[in-house]
Amino acid sequence: MQTLSKSLLPTRLLAGVAVPDTALVARAIEYARDHSEPYLFNHVMRSWLFAAILADLKQAPYDAEVLAVAAVLHDLGLAKAFEGPLRFEVEGANAARAFARAGGFDEARSQLVWDSVALNSTPSICLHKEAEAALCTQGVGVDWGGWGHAAISDERMAAILEAFPRLAMKQRFTQAICHIVHTRPETTYDNFARDFGERFVPGYRAASMVDPLLNAPFEE
Repeated sequence: MQTLSKSLLPTRLLAGVAVPDTALVARAIEYARDHSEPYLFNHVMRSWLFAAILADLKQAPYDAEVLAVAAVLHDLGLAKAFEGPLRFEVEGANAARAFARAGGFDEARSQLVWDSVALNSTPSICLHKEAEAALCTQGVGVDWGGWGHAAISDERMAAILEAFPRLAMKQRFTQAICHIVHTRPETTYDNFARDFGERFVPGYRAASMVDPLLNAPFEE
């Protein structure tokens, strides 16, 4: 797998953060913009910028183009165009991998995009995967739950929030996940969407994974 560190790629400053400036990254940004509501587009852009800052702080080798594509496309599964029968992270990962393949990524880099998107909301796994997947999850975590917020300087945080305002992120994201709980509850039982269903959606009752084990067709 060919990896492209930021030092090997053309770069530009975005909200004061140096990021890769390639044709594919530009297309990924436009793809996310075209398919996302403004609050969600701003969220993925902030997540990418936070991930890029954390990567620089860690000084660890990583593929900056893969990280960019994965972070910018990590919430495609919440877009109407990509609604489907699978949990939204997987629908989004399938769409992001298809985009990466069409853009010229080889199979290994495309699969890394898939892993980064599919597992971004499962940090107990994704933080222990490849650098790109872990950084994607960390960047998302800063913006979504404030995890690692202190690593971003006040000046940089202010610049990013000015460039990409939150636009009622907390309320709008809650509405998006509750919509999934209402319309596709079967995709929510083994992931964080379950928490939103149990707190906000009357009548929601997730299936228990204890039952399949105890009811399996074996004597012991």
